[in-house]
Amino acid sequence: MDCSPFSKYSWLDFLFSVIGVFTYVFDVGSDMWVAKEFYCHGDFLWFGVLVGLMVLSSVVIQMFSWFWFEYDRDLENFDAKTTSGNMLFCDKKRVKVSCCLHVLQLGFFFRHLTAIWQGFRVWWRGHQGSEYAVYLVHDLSMLRLIETFCESAPQLTLMTYIILYTNQARTIQCVSVVASTTSIAWMVVDYHRSLRSFLPDKAKQGWGSSVVYFLWNLLLIAPRVACLALFASVLSHLIALHFLLVWPALVLWAWRQGTDFMDSPAGEWLYRATVGLIWYFSWFNVADGGTRGRSIVYHSFMITDGAVLLATWWYYRDSELTQSYAIIMVLVIPFCYTLGLLVKALYYCYFHPKLWRPRVKRDDKLETDGSVSCLDMSTQTDTPAEGQNRRMARHARIFYTANISETVQINRREGNSIV
Repeated sequence: MDCSPFSKYSWLDFLFSVIGVFTYVFDVGSDMWVAKEFYCHGDFLWFGVLVGLMVLSSVVIQMFSWFWFEYDRDLENFDAKTTSGNMLFCDKKRVKVSCCLHVLQLGFFFRHLTAIWQGFRVWWRGHQGSEYAVYLVHDLSMLRLIETFCESAPQLTLMTYIILYTNQARTIQCVSVVASTTSIAWMVVDYHRSLRSFLPDKAKQGWGSSVVYFLWNLLLIAPRVACLALFASVLSHLIALHFLLVWPALVLWAWRQGTDFMDSPAGEWLYRATVGLIWYFSWFNVADGGTRGRSIVYHSFMITDGAVLLATWWYYRDSELTQSYAIIMVLVIPFCYTLGLLVKALYYCYFHPKLWRPRVKRDDKLETDGSVSCLDMSTQTDTPAEGQNRRMARHARIFYTANISETVQINRREGNSIV
């Protein structure tokens, strides 16, 4: 059976790239607007925290982008795919210009522009250069994921805390909350869609699967953000201590799991530190094997930690100011998290993609060389095809490892029963 290890670049990929640029610009613009409002109103502490989150997120994103730029330069035949016709800058100036852009915190933005330019060329000239366009889209999806949990999720927590602390909501704060929520929602759909492109053709992402996937993430992330914001509203000086106690433990857990995403030790530690930050808000699978067990451990810890945060808020809260919503919070937060776990279980039972293999009929002979359909290439091999995004291919293989193992075992049992 003949097939390509690449997913072809489509008009939907181009649309996602264009929307990604507007989302990024809108998010940065809203952040700057909020920071300006804080500064003008004399809220210098909140101004400092918001600017700090923006700077931290930008630096982390530029570091990942530069690491990947350096890794890709060492790939065989990669420069042939990034000649002057495919890039915004000619090949001789590309390294220097890219270095300057990353130092000026513009590398991520120009990655978006490069993806749009390459996507436009593919759309205009058919599928010429489709592999490189898809390569760029996969990197952008991961960078947007990192940006979301480095900036949007903490910022959403900050804005929620301010609303609870002041017991009022200004228009600009509502705009910031909407912008952060939109960014998180778009990341979830876009990132999951990008991982799906490494799966067989029979496991394409449908709208139903996307909605359920988005729903359980929302139901788990929202209560976590609410617990952190409620705790900060009564003990704001201890929320940083809470993070500094939990985050290093999560980073060490990522290290113990033997992550293998980056191509250098420094880059891998940056990845583990970022994974720890993501885990502070949401589950993120980073290693082969034992996915279910690690997920149970993680959610058990999040439930315990959330219960402690919520109980602490209840004990120290102002009963008069919080009378209108205190009982609602105590009931709704555990309910939403529990519902999120149930929807997550429903997703993995009925909506999570299963690797497809052609079923062997009893009257057919098994091939003695153990060959499988080429549909399994992208996720079951540790050496992705030339031109394929190795980072995301490895991550997709890890993300769907449970289904891969399950499918292999099923096919083996079917084969043994036929023999």
